[in-house]
Order: sequence, then structure tokens, then C-alpha cells
Amino acid sequence: MSTPADHLWMHFTRMAGADAAPVIVRGEGAYIWDDRGKRYLDGLAGLFVNQLGHGRADLAAVAADQASTLAYFPLWSYAHPTAVELADRIAALAPGDLDRVFFTSGGGEAVESAWKLAKNYYRLTGRPQKHKVISRAIAYHGTTHGALSITGLPSLKQMFEPLVPSTFRAPNTNLYRAPIHRDDPEAFGRWAADQIAVAIEQEGPETVAAVFLEPVQNAGGCFPPPPGYFERVREICDEHDVLLVSDEVICAFGRLGTMFGAERYGYQPDIITCAKGLTSGYAPLGAMIASARLFEPFAQPGAMFAHGYTFGGHPVATAVGLRNLQIFEEEGVLEHVRANEDAFRATLERLTDLPIVGDVRGDGYFYGIEMVKDKATRETFDEAESERLLRGFLSTALFDAGLYCRADDRGDPVIQLSPPLICDQSHFDEIEQILRGVLTEAWARL
Repeated sequence: MSTPADHLWMHFTRMAGADAAPVIVRGEGAYIWDDRGKRYLDGLAGLFVNQLGHGRADLAAVAADQASTLAYFPLWSYAHPTAVELADRIAALAPGDLDRVFFTSGGGEAVESAWKLAKNYYRLTGRPQKHKVISRAIAYHGTTHGALSITGLPSLKQMFEPLVPSTFRAPNTNLYRAPIHRDDPEAFGRWAADQIAVAIEQEGPETVAAVFLEPVQNAGGCFPPPPGYFERVREICDEHDVLLVSDEVICAFGRLGTMFGAERYGYQPDIITCAKGLTSGYAPLGAMIASARLFEPFAQPGAMFAHGYTFGGHPVATAVGLRNLQIFEEEGVLEHVRANEDAFRATLERLTDLPIVGDVRGDGYFYGIEMVKDKATRETFDEAESERLLRGFLSTALFDAGLYCRADDRGDPVIQLSPPLICDQSHFDEIEQILRGVLTEAWARL
């Protein structure tokens, strides 16, 4: 039998030694199984994707029914029913006047679309010089050339440079390693937001089109916004006529206990980018949701947003998305997350008694656990130590112990957790017990 490395080029994978990569063959609920029959708790919802859990026959049936009716047709000057219906549904759920839905195949394409829309909008409204983007340090926004340019992870960008110019970084909201106001979250949030204003002013407000921010920043290990942060960012964007793009590829569709992350933190974006949980992973689909104001220039005679994707708004994917959102209502998914999120946090915070655990942070069903060498000083691991800790031990040891999650060093070393939204206390306890055993062994090996 062929190994995964014989012909398959895996994504973000060191291919040397990839012939031993696990082969996952099925899933049910919060669990997955490999080709040897071993079961694992899916502590990352695949890749922050599988909100409703694995093995949903109802979602599979919707996909099959749609494929047998209309398997494919593009949205280029034509429409089909499930795209129309899902756009209506998303527009009704989105906050404020975000009522225009542009479908993509995934999240990176949604981010790419948002930047192109911002530049196109300002060009059509007589401000073609507004094209620059501000994003945050260590933030990940996708891998296409535009989305990668917005990404704030130098190690992911260097091998693909030169990238799209005109993107600039501001500090993120990592309170644990705040350079100022560490003991005053509100003051730190005000400072971090004001650094966005500084970046805009340094570039010239007349040249800046948009600010791209995740509600909770993923890369670096789940940085929630401090109190008042997004309120101040909204003020800054309004003051400088800059669009606020809420990149919710991870945070939308229940991950934070609300349909959209902007609702969780009480701010109104001009654009939302989303994907992943829109279909719970049962089909690939993303979307850019834009305000009526941004759509208006494109509604004029002869105007067109000259942008699109072959599989954006695929009939099967949009049918699955519709059913996915119906299930959210029928099964009270958002209510379940809100009812259990405090218990999830409390269960993970038990791990703070371990000497290697420096910080537990996040919201909803989305958490990062930062590992340190010294809790008192918050000393982190150097590059070689991080390599040995994460790739030399933790990634394999956690999986062998029955937990699929992510040990990540894009920033300081963290373990990221984002389980399916159907999980309850029994799953939280299982996650904590596995982490406790493996992290205890990791500390003993240091």
C-alpha cells in the first residue's frame, strides 16, 4: 500500500519523514479514527472547522441531494437557488447593514476579496490613492499573495517575497506579553488600538484603505481583545475613513458563542470575511460579507466587481451551508457554547498548576495554552528548545495519547484548542487529562 508521502504533497508539512503521517479514515461526533482503528478526540475541530462534529448523515444527505439535482453552475452572471437562499440567510444574521454576500471557496479567498473590494471601492468613489492595509503582528490571514501580504508572520512570507506591497503592522493584543500596561487590560487595549492610529497616520490616512483584524487573533495562541479595544478601533477607522475588516474565518459561526465574533465584542465592521464553520467542513465554502455602502458603487449601470472564483458559491457547498445554519437553530448550538464556555475555561485553567503552563487564554470554544521555562519571569523557549519541545515531543505525544490539537510556535510556543461545538464537560475533562499527562512528561524532559 502506498504511504502518504509517495505522491501526496501535504500542506504545511515537512515532507521528509512524511511517509509515517497518520491516515485518518473516519469521524463520529467529537472523535476521529486512523487506519489502524485508534480513536482520537478532535481538539481542533479539524482545522477550526467542524462545528457540528463528524459523521452528520443529514449534512451528507443534503450534499448528495443537491449534487444529483444541480452539481455545479457558476455565479458568473447566473445564480442558483441555494446560493440565493444562503446569501439571504447570512445577510439576515450578519450585524448592522452587512447585507451583500460574495461567496468564495475558502477563507484566504475571502480575505483576498475584501482587500480587492476596499481598493476598488475607493477607486470608484474618487479616492484611488487609498490602497494600503494595516494588520497586526503575528496575525495569519491566508496564503494567497494578497492575504499572505496582510499576514504578520515573517517566517511564512520570506520564501515568497516580493509580495503585494502596501501592508503594515501594528501590535497585537497579547496581554500576557504586553510591553506596557500589563496589569491594566483596559489601558493596554487603548494603547494597542492607538497604535493602529499611529500606523495609519504614519502612512497618511489618505493612502490607507482598510484595517484587517480577527476578533480573537489565532496565530500566537488566541489573543482576545482587551476591554474597549474594538470600540476604540472603530472610532479610529471612522476618524480616518478607513474600512474595518473583521476576519472571522475562525471566529464566525459559533466558535465564540455568537454567530459572528463582532457580536461577541460589540463592534460593527464594514466587511466580515468568513469560511470554515459556515459548512462545518462538509463542503468548502467561504464568504465576504460587505455593507450596503460598499456595494452601492457597484450597483450603478455599467459597474462591475471584476473578481470571482470558479467554485465560489458552489451549489453543493451552499446547500450544505444552509442546512448547517438550520441545525444551529434546531439544536441550539450557540446556546450550548454559551452555557458551557465557562466550564471549558475552568477545566483548562486547572493546568496552570503545572510549571510549564504560563497562560491560558481565549473565549468560547477557542483557547491557547502558552508554555514557558519560568512562570515567575515568563521566560520563553529559544528557537532550538521550541523545536525540540513542539516537534520533537509534544505534537507526537499528544496525538499518541489520543488528542488531536495543534502545538504551534508562530510566536511563543502554545497549544491551541478549538473542539467541535457539540463538546461538553466529558470532552473537556478528557482534553485536560491528556494535556496534563503529556505536559508533565514534557517538563520532566526539559
